[in-house]
Amino acid sequence: MKIVFSRKGFDSASGGGPSPIVAGRPLSLPIPASGASRTRYGDIGLGKHAEKASKGKLCADDLCHYDPMFREDGTCLFGQVGAAQTHLRNQGVGLGDVFLFFGLFREEDTEEPHHRIFGWLEVGEVIDLSLGVPDWLVEAGHPHALKMHGPNDCVYTGSGGTALRAADALRLTVPGGPPSLWHRPQWLKRGGLSYHDRADRWLRGGRLKSVARGQEFVADIGRRKAPREWLARVLDELKAS
Repeated sequence: MKIVFSRKGFDSASGGGPSPIVAGRPLSLPIPASGASRTRYGDIGLGKHAEKASKGKLCADDLCHYDPMFREDGTCLFGQVGAAQTHLRNQGVGLGDVFLFFGLFREEDTEEPHHRIFGWLEVGEVIDLSLGVPDWLVEAGHPHALKMHGPNDCVYTGSGGTALRAADALRLTVPGGPPSLWHRPQWLKRGGLSYHDRADRWLRGGRLKSVARGQEFVADIGRRKAPREWLARVLDELKAS
């Protein structure tokens, strides 16, 4: 089994600033659309938040790259392509694996920027779009179904959703930051997370200096008990109402 820490949403380079936490709930802002899209920020109730986070550069009428796409039936559609998809394929990510989506958020009271997990996807199917795009995926309006982004374009599907509260257990950044300095679970050690092999990233006190850029970080947990128990607790927090 594999856990994928998948970076998504606004940041200083994409969108202009952190996503907000509103009334205790993290609201991940999809990045602006750079290709085909049918979804505007206003369509998913994020118009005013996108406008504020982007300092007026975006508004409710602007199209966004709504991916991962969280649906009302409790499923998630997530597209990946290019080097990031090649990495997922090389790491053997597929059925039964879990994506934990994280991004840059601003604390509601202190406005401190930090990384936190805001959503999940338990993979039930991987659709290779080079073999054909299912009609239902086009009807859903997923951006990777509307226009092929590359020859290895894929969509991961399965049960998934977003957090209803900004629980402390879902925060990755250590108190006081910076955002890329994480408190890591005890089971996660050097050599156990892709793109994080350098020794100077694994610090004392259970801290991890995460890479500044990159999208998909894979932890191959196999059948180990400790990471599975950690994942179960994270999913419980994500699904809590």
